[in-house]
Amino acid sequence: MQSEKIHPFTGFVRRAGLAVTLVATVFAASADVAFAEPPRLILQITVDALRGDLHRRFADVLGDGGFEYLAMHGIDFANAHYQHANTETIVGHTSLATGAVPAAHGMVANVWFDREQDRLAYNIEDADYTLLTAGADVDRKTEIDPTQKTARSDGRSPANILTSTFSDELAVHFGGQSKIFGVSVKDRGAVSMAGHAGKAFWFSKKSGEFVTSSYYYDAYPAWVDAWNARKPAAGYGGKSWELTHAPERYLMGGKDDRIYETDVAGFGRTFPHAYGDAGDRYFTTKLTLSPAGDELTLDFAKTLLVEEGLGQDDVPDYLAVSFSSTDYVGHIFGASSLETEDNLVRLDRTLAALLRFVDERVGLDKTLVVLSADHGQPEVPGHLNEMGIRSAHHFDAEGLDRKPAFTALKQQFGIGEELVEAYFHPYLYLNHAVIDEKGLDRADVEQAVVAELLKYKGVAYAVSSNRLRTNALPDNALTRSVLKNFHPKRSGDIYLVFEPNVFINDFDGLIVASTHGSPWRYDSYVPVFFAGNGIEGRRVDRPVTPYDIAPTLAAYLGIKPPSGAVGQVLVEVMPKQ
Repeated sequence: MQSEKIHPFTGFVRRAGLAVTLVATVFAASADVAFAEPPRLILQITVDALRGDLHRRFADVLGDGGFEYLAMHGIDFANAHYQHANTETIVGHTSLATGAVPAAHGMVANVWFDREQDRLAYNIEDADYTLLTAGADVDRKTEIDPTQKTARSDGRSPANILTSTFSDELAVHFGGQSKIFGVSVKDRGAVSMAGHAGKAFWFSKKSGEFVTSSYYYDAYPAWVDAWNARKPAAGYGGKSWELTHAPERYLMGGKDDRIYETDVAGFGRTFPHAYGDAGDRYFTTKLTLSPAGDELTLDFAKTLLVEEGLGQDDVPDYLAVSFSSTDYVGHIFGASSLETEDNLVRLDRTLAALLRFVDERVGLDKTLVVLSADHGQPEVPGHLNEMGIRSAHHFDAEGLDRKPAFTALKQQFGIGEELVEAYFHPYLYLNHAVIDEKGLDRADVEQAVVAELLKYKGVAYAVSSNRLRTNALPDNALTRSVLKNFHPKRSGDIYLVFEPNVFINDFDGLIVASTHGSPWRYDSYVPVFFAGNGIEGRRVDRPVTPYDIAPTLAAYLGIKPPSGAVGQVLVEVMPKQ
């Protein structure tokens, strides 16, 4: 039996041998101040594409155990915005994990063109660490997530993340005693949050299981094999995504069928949305286009929490859960759709179930909860057009090289071949081989292309990598956001920003309802909540950023912040002194 002793700084009873080094200045100012109990578990929840207003917009159909609990019993930072330009999934998740901007952590886009290897690179692809389930992520055509098909290998690891994460610092500080896990439907949502020192699991659409790579394990833990053997995903076979409430209760109840929504593989544009047979080619993809994806994530996370014994001793553990359905539903149906509204109802119930479970197993009084999103979400051009906003439209970025202006540029420079190598949002990649072969100055060619791009309807801003390297730019919010996204080895030749409410919508040949990834406020706006561990409810309206989360968690635990963190400590979260 371990002996007990009083920690000399905090006054907490601690079992001998456990590393507890929370500093006195964080938790107490004098002997007569009530001490705040340090958390046994940090639960970091990320909701993919949860724009900062959506949970308020649809509050009338939500329950009282999810978002309402966070708003009533936690600190609601209601004015949080990212400050980088490319608001995509891996960029935001890694910014949440590190407290750094993409210029530092290196995850500048979901994909980028690797000049050294002369190929497209997927953000967490790593051929050195293959999946433990062979072939599970060599996915069939998913229709909405083409990044899964750009990877040349099924291997996954956090090696491309260039700075430390909060979870890394937690592992280092407590000498590897903290248990650290990331769980998501998306591989990049799990890997980024688990960091370099944690372990990650994600959902494979091909196998219908939660999988991981050899970076984390040599073989699956027995409990993972047991969970997968139950085949929970198959349990949705023959079922449908049904409306939770009567249609008249919803703000969008009269707008179930809009022509600009996307019917993916027969999933339909109206309720109910049938999943089909469990053996159908697109069955698991349909699960991720609905609340079912989040429900599977919840079930796996609950099992993990129990089987790995999280929050059961005095060394703080970390569990990151990233819910992906809001993003997929938004892409296919749009932010102002009945599907998005009902998905929020179901997400709210999923959050409530997670919080109840954590309370039962660990205690919310011993758990520090933080919820945010990796990016916001735009409205669909069709919906905006219905509202009288006629300028909203889709932009054909794929055909840039064939437009008359580019034909003239190629004649100007004597280039008979393709001038544009590729466009991978948000970067335009020029054909370096052709430019060099002609003895042209790349900077001159870049500027000529920029000048032509700025003439296109729908283009707000274009800037060359040469200008970004030399910082020869006007100082304003837009250029600062692009600079925060610039990494010299991974960014393309020209960064392209479209006007507000102008979007690309072609994902691997599929026309989707909406796409995020801009610096505009609808894409940068996200919620930030802190709750649990004795935190008292309040709303804070001063401007904050999601980069503030990682350094705040570090300060709360009295450990050093992640290596590239630029965020500020949110003083409202810190225990009272």
